[in-house]
Amino acid sequence: MSENVNELPLHGLPTRSGVSPSCVGLPAGYWPTITDFLIERFPAIPREVWLQRMQDGLVIDEFGTAVTPGRAYRGHMRLYYYRALDDEPRIPFEETVLYQDEHLVIADKPHFLPVTPSGPYLQETLLVRLKNSLGIDSLIPIHRIDRETAGLVLFSVKPAERDAYQALFRNRTVTKHYEAIAPWRDDLSFPITRKSRIVEDEPFFRQREVPGEPNSETCIDVLEIRGDKARYALSPVTGKKHQLRVHMNALGLPIMNDRMYPPVETTPDDDYGQPLQLLAKSIAFTDPLTGQARQFQSGLSLDF
Repeated sequence: MSENVNELPLHGLPTRSGVSPSCVGLPAGYWPTITDFLIERFPAIPREVWLQRMQDGLVIDEFGTAVTPGRAYRGHMRLYYYRALDDEPRIPFEETVLYQDEHLVIADKPHFLPVTPSGPYLQETLLVRLKNSLGIDSLIPIHRIDRETAGLVLFSVKPAERDAYQALFRNRTVTKHYEAIAPWRDDLSFPITRKSRIVEDEPFFRQREVPGEPNSETCIDVLEIRGDKARYALSPVTGKKHQLRVHMNALGLPIMNDRMYPPVETTPDDDYGQPLQLLAKSIAFTDPLTGQARQFQSGLSLDF
């Protein structure tokens, strides 16, 4: 298993180059040492890496005590540790901060840049870049968009206010609009509302539609037609993973440069010259703290 563990702040444990400590829970069970558990839990991470982290004081229990290599295992406890990548490639696109106040940061994310650390991405993520450039260690995304998707991402500045903003998305009181470039089909009548049940596919990072009670809904309309392609307006009512990509593909309108939909046996590597033509274009909501009407528009555009 790779180190795709939630990045959680630990009170009193600072960020390192914009990276907060990650957290892993120790379950009930028997391992001679905490080191043995970590090696079994994360088989892709060599023992030498954990030993070096411990030597550098980068593995700490929930009580703030540093973990040593020979420390006996104890379940029902959390560990915090700093991830590190030896060779993280630079993603050659830059984010833009569109708005900042004491409560919110609104950023335009470029294609290919992940929102948060995961797998092979750590420094090259929108969250860590913004923490470093703005000097705000408490920054946290209120929502997320796919790494391949460009556009608006909202961040909360103060931990105490985070849930109030995240509730906007849980309660579906946020209006979100996306744009996409995809094939034009003159046999479809727009606008279309696509409702379906989306579940995890194989491999796990893909999604698929199955029969059953719908758990996803997208409103789709046409903004512009050019030859055999069109620019579409996508308005998600729900927020399932890959929802817009799955719904467009199901309609026979796969988004241009989508590497996963329609499904292929082996997902191609990134091609920086062919970004997914999907953009989180605008977002609007009533600020839960001030009561102010908020509306933000991406400054990015698609290749059409």
